[in-house]
Amino acid sequence: MTNGRFTGKIAVITGAASGIGLAIARRFIAEGGRVVANDINPDRIATLQSELGPNGIAMLGDVTREDDVAVLFSTALDEFGVVDASFHVAGANRHGYIARMVEADWDFTLDLCLKGVMFAMKHAAQAMLKQGHGAMVNIASLNAHVPMHAGAAYSAAKAGVEMLTKNGALELTPSGIRVNAILPGLVQTPLTKRLFDNTDIHTAFLQRIPQGRAAQPEEIAAPALFLASDEAS
Repeated sequence: MTNGRFTGKIAVITGAASGIGLAIARRFIAEGGRVVANDINPDRIATLQSELGPNGIAMLGDVTREDDVAVLFSTALDEFGVVDASFHVAGANRHGYIARMVEADWDFTLDLCLKGVMFAMKHAAQAMLKQGHGAMVNIASLNAHVPMHAGAAYSAAKAGVEMLTKNGALELTPSGIRVNAILPGLVQTPLTKRLFDNTDIHTAFLQRIPQGRAAQPEEIAAPALFLASDEAS
């Protein structure tokens, strides 16, 4: 896709070094834009910077640390003067049944999947309110609505992202800022590799998917970019 839909536009992307975040970065650039992207994995960030070249900046950062998120957005503003779109993708899960929940695993998942999105929305909103325009896209999950064995923390966090998105839309839409979320089902990414490596779990997932297969990251990037585009006005 190279239709120039984002020519001259700037996007911030969290969790951009693999999976859905990487697919969004690639397509945003292919459609004419430039990106400022972060990830917590130093090896993947170096690879991402090589791929982005002059079309973007890859930064090491932890979305659970507000200072890191603030620097991500300030870098975008310092380098490009604007944040037209912001994609909040960073997430992961530490599995645990409620009766045996480890506090550190609960905190890790909630901090990354929910607080990290809140920090990104906060700093995106500050930039976009000054501009009077912008679009945010949060990556939530089907598990915002569907429970998952050993996934109480992840499901609760993603349900929180859905409501956070709605609250963001309520607060920011009058100022010209659109806030939306996508709730993917099973997507084949490095973070879901263990589900594909376990034949029994993979089969159980596929039995509940009418199409009989998992999504690819590019299939989530497509609606994400639509929601960030003028076509979604």
